Amino acid sequence: MTVFEELQRRGLIAQLTDEEEIKNLINEGKATFYIGFDPTADSLHVGHFMALCLMKRLQMAGNKPIVLLGGGTGMIGDPSGKSDMRKMLTPETIQHNVDCFKKQMSRFIDFSDDKAIAVNNADWLLDLNYIDLLREVGVHFSVNRMLSHECYKQRWEKGLTFFELNYMIMQSYDFYRLYLDYGCNMQFGGDDQWANMLGGTELIRRKLGKDAYAMTITLLLNSEGKKMGKTEKGAVWLDPEKTSPYDFFQYWRNVADADAIKCLKMLTFVPIEQIEEMEQHMEGAEFNKAKELLAHELTALVHGKAEADKALEAAKAVFGGSGSSENMPSTAIPAEKLTDGAIDILSLLTECTLAPTKSEARRLVQQGGISINGEKIIDPKAMIAIDGELILKKGKKVFHKVTRA
Repeated sequence: MTVFEELQRRGLIAQLTDEEEIKNLINEGKATFYIGFDPTADSLHVGHFMALCLMKRLQMAGNKPIVLLGGGTGMIGDPSGKSDMRKMLTPETIQHNVDCFKKQMSRFIDFSDDKAIAVNNADWLLDLNYIDLLREVGVHFSVNRMLSHECYKQRWEKGLTFFELNYMIMQSYDFYRLYLDYGCNMQFGGDDQWANMLGGTELIRRKLGKDAYAMTITLLLNSEGKKMGKTEKGAVWLDPEKTSPYDFFQYWRNVADADAIKCLKMLTFVPIEQIEEMEQHMEGAEFNKAKELLAHELTALVHGKAEADKALEAAKAVFGGSGSSENMPSTAIPAEKLTDGAIDILSLLTECTLAPTKSEARRLVQQGGISINGEKIIDPKAMIAIDGELILKKGKKVFHKVTRA
């Protein structure tokens, strides 16, 4: 099975500019390709996961990845898929975020011996002369054509700024520079980037008379058509300080049954034949086995096997009645928070960050969503004695260990 065939079987390919050329390049390990990452936060998140896994997969087949960190484009912000203008970041914040990205990416991509490189488009974008850019690059772009793309239509209703309109030109110029400087012949990205990627291939053709190629990968959507990677707490981050390995594991362990096989195919390195065999027998307990495999594989990829094993043990403790609660998320309540060795349930929920406010905690209790050691708590005035270890449960899937400091 070729690399391209595997990408097809895993459902990763959305759109491409020239199937035969792209197929030959990646199958023969001759693609020098890039994917861009705008540093809008100080951690990568699940939304970046597809791209990182694709880069790793293609690198394993002998192709050379270029990680393009958007220190320059990050100052403008991509309007694709957005109904509002992105918040502008300071140069210092952008540089900090770039440094964080580089560190996290090394878990996925091998940068040794020039097998991959990381570049920052601030190195060329920030020094561009505006008049030169208009004459040399802007002349090749039709505003009418740009506005016909869905990513700009979404912003048009609320007012698309000229500031944002430049994003396609910037991204296209990135591809042009990477082609010139590094021989980059392919760009990959999410399917919402199709318009920007076509702009790059067109600019290279018009300026250099050369062919470059683009391929988009399927967006990671759940069975309801919504982007995956969001929880009530916000994004699912790859930084363990933002999303703990246990919470990361639990996110994947709790995906809908209908999404388990799709996520195994698109995100993991479990052999496709094994996944397809599982798919033939998906019913009852088999869904839980598939989701457990998914959660363990992805947690090991991001946080290492040791953390994945710990998360699995903690999950078994609360879901299967076996294992140890040692690795479960926990909170030690300090003595000054207790009255006669107890704490009210609303304060306990906020201390454990299971509710952002006491009013939200009250709603959870009154709706029957909270239990302690298997006993449902329905009185919002209840006092909870902290004597030994307690297992606090929110809803059906969130567990938290409580001890006394």
